[in-house]
Amino acid sequence: MRLPTHPGVWFSGFTIWFIVLWWLSSGVRETPEVLDFRASDKVLHFGWFLGGAGLLSAALFTRNPEGSDRKRILITVIVVFLVAVLDEYHQSLVPGRHGNDPYDLSADLLGAIAGALIFRPFRRFLKH
Repeated sequence: MRLPTHPGVWFSGFTIWFIVLWWLSSGVRETPEVLDFRASDKVLHFGWFLGGAGLLSAALFTRNPEGSDRKRILITVIVVFLVAVLDEYHQSLVPGRHGNDPYDLSADLLGAIAGALIFRPFRRFLKH
C-alpha cells in the first residue's frame, strides 16, 4: 500500500481537518444517539485530535523524511494542542457553547500525543 508522498497533500488534509473543526465549533450540534454516553464528547475530542495529529505528522514526515522523530512529534503535539486551545476559546464566543473546558483540552492533548506517536509505524507507507 502506498500513500501520497507529497507534503502538500497532507498539509491540505490538515487544513481541511482544521476548517471542519472550526465549522463544528461554530454552532451547537446534537451528538448522535449511538455516541450519547457519559464522557462521549471526550472520546470524540480524543479521536478528532488523534486524526489531526496523524495528518500533521504525515505532512512533516513527507516534508523531511530524514528529520528527527522527536522533533516531529514535539512540533505536532505543540501545534495540535495550540489548535485545541484556539478551538476552546472560539467555542467560548459561540452562543449556546461552553469553551475553555480543561477536560476537553486534556482529551485533545492526549489525542494529539497518541496521533503523533501512533503515526511512527505507518511512516514506512510514505517512503519514496
